[in-house]
Amino acid sequence: MVETLLHTGIEHPNVWWVVVPSMLSFLLGLVAFVFSDRIRTWFGGETVAE
Repeated sequence: MVETLLHTGIEHPNVWWVVVPSMLSFLLGLVAFVFSDRIRTWFGGETVAE
């Protein structure tokens, strides 16, 4: 069990090259979801009636 925890990759020197873009893409997707109606109108799409 301890060996599994030691080999998860956290100690890898390039882990930030994976973590930072992952967090940025997650946040970009969240922003796109929240503002999807506004983004749709920018590109001339129909808005959904509430």
